[in-house]
Amino acid sequence: MRQLTYVGGSTIEWWDVPEPKLQDGRDALVRPLAVTRCDLDLTIVSGKAGLPGPFALGHETAGVVIDVGSAVKNFVPGDLVIVPFQISCGECERCRRGHTNACTSVPFRSSYGLKPVCGVEYGGALSDLLRVPFADHMLVRQPAGHALSQTAALADGATDAFSAVAYWLRQRPGAEVLVVGGFGQSLSMFSVQAALGCGASRVVYIDDDAQRLAKAKSLGAEVHEAPKGLVMDPIGTFPIVIDAAATDASILLAIRSTEPNGVCQRMYGDFKEISPVPLRHMYGVGVTLKISRVNVRAEMPDCIDHVRCGHFHPEHVITRKIRFEDAHEAIGDPTIRVAFVRDGVE
Repeated sequence: MRQLTYVGGSTIEWWDVPEPKLQDGRDALVRPLAVTRCDLDLTIVSGKAGLPGPFALGHETAGVVIDVGSAVKNFVPGDLVIVPFQISCGECERCRRGHTNACTSVPFRSSYGLKPVCGVEYGGALSDLLRVPFADHMLVRQPAGHALSQTAALADGATDAFSAVAYWLRQRPGAEVLVVGGFGQSLSMFSVQAALGCGASRVVYIDDDAQRLAKAKSLGAEVHEAPKGLVMDPIGTFPIVIDAAATDASILLAIRSTEPNGVCQRMYGDFKEISPVPLRHMYGVGVTLKISRVNVRAEMPDCIDHVRCGHFHPEHVITRKIRFEDAHEAIGDPTIRVAFVRDGVE
């Protein structure tokens, strides 16, 4: 079968590789029909992530079940599904607590399209087939009436941003939200959408990029242009602040923009080992800093409910949609969000 492969540097190629097979009665095989590019994918294919190739690319997908193992009860061939990017069993102690980002049944950080972070090649969404272990737990049924290109992002980025914002707005209904945009291009936009959809009284977006500022404004945010690099004084303080820029300057800006006893959510870690954090300031004003990979399988059902109800629109963040077969040409496009779709698929 064909598999889009990150070779190394900025080299991406379609490779012919063996098709995955059912290895366990709990497995399913899924054919990806729509795939969205995660912000991290863009960093990988540009060579800036420093991850060693080769490995399969893509981890946000919705598709169709092709085959199932003998123990799978909830899905049959022909079912349309969303495939969470993290591998989890649903039965271990961590999974039962909702910590599906750290399942103990598989190697730590097991994920599609990210072999270097877990050491296992599970394949990538930009392939003809994916093997899905623990299918009854892993697979999420595609909501009726919604395009696959709309829901593919729920496999990672859209759910990541939604769950972060929604959690804090449940603690502080109607609170104002500040989003600091940058490296996490689509995460920034999903955060704006989620905040508005979950009842924030005001959503402010700061960035130094004109394209992203225009997109955030179109989604309903109040926008403020920052100087290059986000080196600036706060424009005010907010009870909830989302840092999706992932730089030293952005974490300083985000924390100093958090009101006393407020919350700052950092959406990414860093590519270097240690990042400076203004602990003295945080202690003085009482700032809660949250940073974590999303528990995507545990959080996805709530996110899908908001998509069904029309409160959350991942499709509005897409800035380019192209044929699946042309993914090698567009995966490095610097635009905010790219969707790759099979012919005849929306």
